[in-house]
Amino acid sequence: MIIILIQILTFKIMIQNNRHTKEQYDQNFSDIHPPFETKDAALVEANRCLFCYDAPCMKSCPTGIDVPKFIKQITTDNIKGSAHTIFVSNIMGAGCSKVCPVEKLCEGACVYNLMDEEAIPIAKLQRYATEKALYNNWQLFKRKETTGKKVAIVGAGPAGLSCAHVLSREGVDVTIYEKESKGGGLMTYGIAAYKVTPQFCQDEVDYILSIGGIEIKYNQELGKNISLDELKEKFDAVYLAFGVGLARQLDIPGETLEGVVDAISFIYDIRTKGYNNVPVGDKVAVIGMGMTAIDAATQAKRLGAKEVTMLYRRTQEEMPCTQEELDIAMLDGCEIIWLAAPKEILGKDGKVNALKAEVMKLGEPDASGRRSPVSTGEDFTLEVDMLIKAAGQMPFENLVSVSGLENKNGKLTLKDKATTNITGVFAGGDCVNGGKEVVDAVQAGKDGARTILNYFHAKTQSSKG
Repeated sequence: MIIILIQILTFKIMIQNNRHTKEQYDQNFSDIHPPFETKDAALVEANRCLFCYDAPCMKSCPTGIDVPKFIKQITTDNIKGSAHTIFVSNIMGAGCSKVCPVEKLCEGACVYNLMDEEAIPIAKLQRYATEKALYNNWQLFKRKETTGKKVAIVGAGPAGLSCAHVLSREGVDVTIYEKESKGGGLMTYGIAAYKVTPQFCQDEVDYILSIGGIEIKYNQELGKNISLDELKEKFDAVYLAFGVGLARQLDIPGETLEGVVDAISFIYDIRTKGYNNVPVGDKVAVIGMGMTAIDAATQAKRLGAKEVTMLYRRTQEEMPCTQEELDIAMLDGCEIIWLAAPKEILGKDGKVNALKAEVMKLGEPDASGRRSPVSTGEDFTLEVDMLIKAAGQMPFENLVSVSGLENKNGKLTLKDKATTNITGVFAGGDCVNGGKEVVDAVQAGKDGARTILNYFHAKTQSSKG
């Protein structure tokens, strides 16, 4: 945290000095979570681990990484073994070590928290092992002989890549159809560049593909370039992992004004056009308090915005982002207004120039105990020249309806962990759950692969009978 603080303070000084050189941008968007500088530094932290029996850190990991085992392997200088322990559970363990909300997961469950001591830096140790594997191209898995089975996967994001890797290890030939020009999904296009750089995302995708038996066809979109019926005809099974990506609208007047953008598009533009080619306002308002909202707010500040104000209709206790994420936004100089909801976006000459918001309060708890925000009747106005909407994402409802897939408001409905209502078609990740963490998508991909393998086995047994 000290290194992050120094990095952010340096960034703030440069902003105050109004220096917007390429070097400044490079600094603003460089890795905010630097790795261990030396082997000894990693060993010191690894040796603090108590290697708990029935470890709570392992239980809290959606992919079930054996945390005590991989840390123990680091202490014995068995880095290849450590990386294998991680990758066998989470093939995107390198990326997850950078973007996982570990304070809510493994590190938050560390027993040291009960002793009022600093938790083991599990993510940093995970990065230490996995990045060595990536950059040394250690081949830790051997693909089985080809079975002759072919699977199509729609989406080269975390769920799709995870599913593909498990299937390929078992000898299944995989073709992934990806609508973008690069793989990685959310990792490549939807997360702040100072968490995962574009080069890292490419390296991680290349490493996953290096096992062989996986082909990605880029610029191929379901419902546009390919259809589900075509894929069913050509392949033995289809796995849908196209995620979510439609920005939720605020449904208030003024959303069409120039200068009003959604956070998904804003971050996408930074990732695809480069941070020095994306315009940003001087006074920016961000609606929302999730991870995407934080990423949008901090990147707007790092692009040169003088003021960034985040509005959230609930209190800090209900915020969906982690405290660590909020700390980064506040250290970057972002202002926070709690219990405030957008009411109207005001403009002049077709451009946004102000935001009218209403003051909220928490109402009576419902049956679940959750208190919803209600208006107090009091309004206030913020002068802004850019507004970023980060109120959540919506599923591709039209796409799944046209394909004949059972769904609930666009989220695919499954019979089990991965089986859809259409025989031979499986699904997982954000297109099913509506949008969770990268690590959840990786686990969904594993579940999908295992379900497909069981499906193939059942068909084989049936044909023999």
